Amino acid sequence: MLLLISVSGMELQFQSDQVAAFVRQTDGSLFSWRERYSCFRYLIYGIVNKTNSEVVLKFDDKEFHWKQSESLLTRLEAEGVVKLVFPLHDEIKRKQLLRNWALNWLDFTWQPIDEIYSYFGTKIATYFAFLGMYARWLFFPAVFGLATQLIDFGSLQWLVLPGFFIFVISWAVLFLQFWKRKNSALLARWGIHCSLSEYKNLDNVSFLSDSLTVEEKEFGVVSVVVEKRKFQRNEWFGVLLRIRNNAIIVLAIICLQLPFELAYAHLYEIAETEVMRYLLTAVYLVAIQYYTRIGGKVSVNLIKYENNQGEESSSASLVYKAFGLYFMQSYIGLFYHASLHRDILALRRVLIQRLIVYQVLENLIENSIPYLKYSYKKYIAVHKKKRGKESTVGRSVRLSTRVEKEYLKPSYTASIGAELEDGLFDDFLELTLQFGMIMMFACAFPLIFCFAALNNVTELRADALKLLVMLKRPVPRAAATIGAWLNIFQFLVVMAICTNCLLLVCLYDVEGKWRIEPGLAAILIMEHALLLIKFGFSHFVPEEPAWVRANRVRYVAQAQNVCSKQLLRSISKFQGKLD
Repeated sequence: MLLLISVSGMELQFQSDQVAAFVRQTDGSLFSWRERYSCFRYLIYGIVNKTNSEVVLKFDDKEFHWKQSESLLTRLEAEGVVKLVFPLHDEIKRKQLLRNWALNWLDFTWQPIDEIYSYFGTKIATYFAFLGMYARWLFFPAVFGLATQLIDFGSLQWLVLPGFFIFVISWAVLFLQFWKRKNSALLARWGIHCSLSEYKNLDNVSFLSDSLTVEEKEFGVVSVVVEKRKFQRNEWFGVLLRIRNNAIIVLAIICLQLPFELAYAHLYEIAETEVMRYLLTAVYLVAIQYYTRIGGKVSVNLIKYENNQGEESSSASLVYKAFGLYFMQSYIGLFYHASLHRDILALRRVLIQRLIVYQVLENLIENSIPYLKYSYKKYIAVHKKKRGKESTVGRSVRLSTRVEKEYLKPSYTASIGAELEDGLFDDFLELTLQFGMIMMFACAFPLIFCFAALNNVTELRADALKLLVMLKRPVPRAAATIGAWLNIFQFLVVMAICTNCLLLVCLYDVEGKWRIEPGLAAILIMEHALLLIKFGFSHFVPEEPAWVRANRVRYVAQAQNVCSKQLLRSISKFQGKLD
């Protein structure tokens, strides 16, 4: 097994005699949880039939054949002997995290990020670091938004909302930039200096090399030029495939989802009674769930035909497609209401309903469904045991082992594209939809940031409890950043500049006429100025702290030393074979 672990910011083959050079984890161990899990899977799946014939195996009066060069565990899974391979919770560390993190309400946003990284891996730790930072930063616009509602600014009242708008856009841009700094600092602390999936993409080099013709390999016909041409062809072919698939999704949204959303918004407006509106909303929610699932399955099938470079690229493609579906579902009703009525007070009521009801229901469903699933499976398992053992009649029957209990817990999987994403897909989707709602309609209801801040503080502990109590221990993923979600957050900032400018125009032009006074021209100028501020701040704040860059430079010499020793060792072995 070729084991690559981090040494001074690079990933090199592990050598026991060079152990001092390799980066230690934050808990003092040499290997991260992801590396240990990879080793475990390699060992248990590495038991293969190395004999020259098939081996007949028996289990519970069931006979099956173990083929040559076949993994024993793979065969046992196919025969149903092994139901599932999954990592167990470490009870000591789990209870410690429960006490110090999930049930610790003294500091609303504090989290033991290094302990989370050691227990769950890089991807989940990065999510909680982002969520914690987002929750802390939300207190700034929340306080400003609260002040706009409680303080009477007198003759300057007409400047309050434009001022709040400028503050919110500046806040969002700075938040995303400082998150990039924090992310790079965390990766440096954990000994990760690039996205780990980049190493998987190197397999494409051998794939393209294998596609060379025999004549090209034999005569070496400008091999560098040929491989470069094949790389370029492969790259642009993948781009064209993604453009085609994205166009299919966009057309489906415009031709199918948009009319459906507009019809719902229109019927909701003309409904005469509240009972009719609730019934209409219930039918809409059921229908939209089926539509979203169908759209997700179509997206996953389209991704299979894309020429994506690695798992992370496929995952990013799924994120963009799924967000397009949910973007239309979440915001088209608000856009329709704002453009039709041009009533800020009515829009505020809709925002309150959408945000509070959506977030409360989402958290309730997110945390109750795993518990209900586990309780139902546990009841079925105990009932089967009770029926299977006549001696236990009149006695209470319980699951005998912790493995049985954890096996019955739901897995941390995505609602769309479970083969490409884990449960963080749904958690990040919830965050982006909330961010889009509070940003794109900030001027309509500044107090909405208070609701978002309160929700995210609760979300921190709820997600922690969900992972530690209600679900199986997630399989560690190698992603080291929030990936495509960061691009979506930045896209929503640009959208927020445009939508809030339109809201300000509607607010100061209540008669429905385009007028210069009191602020149409100023608002248009402000839109362009904020776009400049957005791109200016993006370059003003460095994405990487200076100490991270300095450490990388300091470690280069040590990394080169280890590489040189490994190269000399390989040359010596090769010369020994020749002798």
